[in-house]
Amino acid sequence: MNQTEFNDNPHRRYNILTGEWVLVSPHRTKRPWQGKVEKLAESKRPKYDPSCYLCATNGRMGGAVNPDYKKPFSFVNDFSALLKDVKADIFSNGLLKAESESGLCKVICFSPNHSLTLPLMSEAEIEDVISLWQKEYLELGAMEGITHVQIFENKGDIMGCSNPHPHGQIWAQRNVPQEVQKKCDLQSSHWEIKGSSLLGDYLAQELKLNERIVLENEHFVMLVPYWAVWPYEVMILPKRKIAHIADVSEAERSSFAEILKKTTARLDNIFETSFPYSAGIHQAPTDGKEHPEWHFHMSFYPPLLRSATVKKFMVGYEMFANPQRDITAEQAANTLKELSDQHYSKI
Repeated sequence: MNQTEFNDNPHRRYNILTGEWVLVSPHRTKRPWQGKVEKLAESKRPKYDPSCYLCATNGRMGGAVNPDYKKPFSFVNDFSALLKDVKADIFSNGLLKAESESGLCKVICFSPNHSLTLPLMSEAEIEDVISLWQKEYLELGAMEGITHVQIFENKGDIMGCSNPHPHGQIWAQRNVPQEVQKKCDLQSSHWEIKGSSLLGDYLAQELKLNERIVLENEHFVMLVPYWAVWPYEVMILPKRKIAHIADVSEAERSSFAEILKKTTARLDNIFETSFPYSAGIHQAPTDGKEHPEWHFHMSFYPPLLRSATVKKFMVGYEMFANPQRDITAEQAANTLKELSDQHYSKI
């Protein structure tokens, strides 16, 4: 069966980074737009909210008071999922096994302006966010007992975001999480066999095919991964093999900011709504070892499927078997390609 026949019939696609599969059922919908497309009536948020725990000068639940910050601001989460001073310990009783985990959780306020999201920020403002990510990766990764630093953002209340102020999080911990470990293993295996970066080789193939590339600038590419699970899942990755965000140069940081702004604007433009998502950066562990195999990347997992109010749920077959999607990666990429980089609210 050739690629064209695959795009018309049920098939599985392999994720080279995790070793897992996704079931694709393109025959269920020949195009991504079906049924009524609804728009949410969005309420305008103020630049400053006196009741917001993340706005500058406001008090937080834990009793601390935010400074009058003008640029991105970070602080230790008042309700951290991880704690620093947890003694390393193991429990084992037959088939029951557990081990202690320690670490640190931080909140990153992207801007003092309560009304903004990444696509509405300037590229210079997004560069400041990236600079803080770089600083936090280095500082947290250098701490004793920290082997992994996870940078992420949950946007929108349906993604569990408890505060609309523009912000993300960083969790740094003693053990490498299992999703990252899968990528460590497969990238290492490819490096040992081929002597080249797994994602670097993948990107070269994608650029040659030009079927799932949505955005490209001097240093970065945004594409819909061949193995995408979420309807409009996208990945941003540098053209140069960079193991972690701290190694991004000044010029590359500008390119990263540009493509981040355009990516999030296009997601918002699909249904003309503030598109919810979970986004995260996967990069080399901070275990003190060299990681020549690592090629850092940022993934966006947005759940909206047919409109601003229709969400893709991972239930039934997806919970008990493996992920499934109807819209192919190519269809999603074509939809995103046709959208403007200019945010719909500014047009």
